[in-house]
Amino acid sequence: NFIRNSEEIENARRSGQILTQVLDKLEKSIKPGVTAKQLDKIAKDETERLGGKPAFLGYQGFPAHLCVSVNNEIVHGIPTDKEIKQGDLVGIDYGVNYGGMITDAARTVSVGKPSQDSKKLIEGCFEALQKALDTVKDGAKVGDVSSIIEHTLNQYGLKAIYSLTGHGVGKQLHEDPLIPNYGKAGSGEELKAGMTIAIEPIASIGTHDLYLADDGWTYMTRDGSLSAQFENTVLVTEDGCEVLAS
Repeated sequence: NFIRNSEEIENARRSGQILTQVLDKLEKSIKPGVTAKQLDKIAKDETERLGGKPAFLGYQGFPAHLCVSVNNEIVHGIPTDKEIKQGDLVGIDYGVNYGGMITDAARTVSVGKPSQDSKKLIEGCFEALQKALDTVKDGAKVGDVSSIIEHTLNQYGLKAIYSLTGHGVGKQLHEDPLIPNYGKAGSGEELKAGMTIAIEPIASIGTHDLYLADDGWTYMTRDGSLSAQFENTVLVTEDGCEVLAS
């Protein structure tokens, strides 16, 4: 049963507040010369300072606290000592556990002035997320959310990454339902008030396809093109949704 009780909702709210504050701090810290490993440490330290626990470390063996994916890396990039450069497109994806409730959120930022493709990705994925949030409410179908994401990405000339999806989130990092970034309105599972879900438009400039890098974690665009991701955790309500983590 994925309907949350009032205590779980309160803990999810606090979890999301911590996560949003950590992402704010990380976003300010992304500058040329900074390494993803340094960002990883900031995420861990800030989360613990705020009373939460990092949710990704050790998940299915993941070796870091934070996912940092640069340029043609789509998601799940493992932080290394490689320096971030001017012009890079940097995705940060993070999860926090507070009181047994996990929230999950991601942002993509351009380091310095974005290229035309970077700008298109950031604007398109962000708008797809906002429009998806507008469709979430008690009784809406997963396909309603998926189809508006796909439609918005298409308007920007972007390609949804077919095999990466949004998902339920709460006691586990990944729960049902799966929320693809493409689909048919009116189809799929019904959303119910009290569910906590992560919606995450993920797209690239050139391809719907990906491959797994040699590190066993980082997904890359099949054609080497840039990609971006935005993700919020939300609580489904009777007449809409409450954003818990952004």
